[in-house]
Amino acid sequence: MKLQRPSEVALAWMAEGRRVVAATLVAVEGSAPFEEGATMLVGDDGRIEGSVTGGCVEGALFEEATAVLGGEPSRLRTYGISDSQAVGVGLMCGGTVHVFIHEIRPESREALELAERAIEESRPALIATLIDGDAAGAQVALVDDRLVGSFGMAERLDRAVEREARGFLAHALSALRSYGADGQVMGTDLRVFFHAFATPPSMVIFGAIDFSAAVAGLGKQLGYEVTICDARRPFTEASRFAVADHVVVDWPDSFLADRTFDERDVILVFTHDPKFDEPALIAALATDAGYIGALGSRKTHEDRSRRLLEAGVDPAQLERIASPCGLDVGARTPEETAVSIVGEILASASGRSGRPLSETEEDIHAPKAHHARLA
Repeated sequence: MKLQRPSEVALAWMAEGRRVVAATLVAVEGSAPFEEGATMLVGDDGRIEGSVTGGCVEGALFEEATAVLGGEPSRLRTYGISDSQAVGVGLMCGGTVHVFIHEIRPESREALELAERAIEESRPALIATLIDGDAAGAQVALVDDRLVGSFGMAERLDRAVEREARGFLAHALSALRSYGADGQVMGTDLRVFFHAFATPPSMVIFGAIDFSAAVAGLGKQLGYEVTICDARRPFTEASRFAVADHVVVDWPDSFLADRTFDERDVILVFTHDPKFDEPALIAALATDAGYIGALGSRKTHEDRSRRLLEAGVDPAQLERIASPCGLDVGARTPEETAVSIVGEILASASGRSGRPLSETEEDIHAPKAHHARLA
């Protein structure tokens, strides 16, 4: 993910005493040159920095920004990118972009400064921007697991934004969310754009089988950068594996040897063959991956555990392997099994039990803090 840092430029201009308007891409339908979060800045001296579409709508955005600098309110604008425009910026076809244009408020400066400092120091940060209402354009930041600033509206809205910001930052996702006028999560009165500055967590799946494709699809939806790895080239060439970001032909221990993982990352072993399973698990245990899972029956698990112990794996280390991986939901098909496995991954990452909510008394939305990382 390319991390754009419009706040760095905006803060420098504001330090010069300039007013600054930001035009930020908050949603995309179809194809667009850049991802959500791309920003074009316009200063009150006419300076322009950054781009939202690579040139397709920047002229119109400059006019909108000038109007805001002239005292008009913030606005959300929608533009269609024609096929001919799309070809001009390297796309096969056009799409629709939604851009929020607002003046950066002085009261948001502290949140932006702390976020910018975190990004500069390779610490994860997220900036949330209010799109609607009298306070449209207000910004808060999640830095070091703490929400900095307030939208100055309902306290319930700040709490809801802080909670969702943690989830978005954990998976390096940027997106638009809607809330009720008082901050209810089911409402549609107020929209907030979450812009995460972090690299996505990794999900590595060893074994090119149907279960791998099913889990890869869900992993992608949750924001993981997914790799399917198998040493058997013919197994990797099926079209169903195109859902993954990367399909690699390599031995598991060789693939993992020069890669770094942290507690957000997932390693799954689906190869069903000791000559692949055991090197993969031994190499996975040498990493700091937060979740290591292995597919198979209980008998397969027992046999595999015995062989790993004979290979010198510490018994305490075996406890790190979720095997058989997944929650007990009666899964049979690859798709059902994928739901089971991803459910366990989410429960493990948030420090939750995976039990039915009807049987628990904890706050439903109280995830354990994740630690994102920057490239």
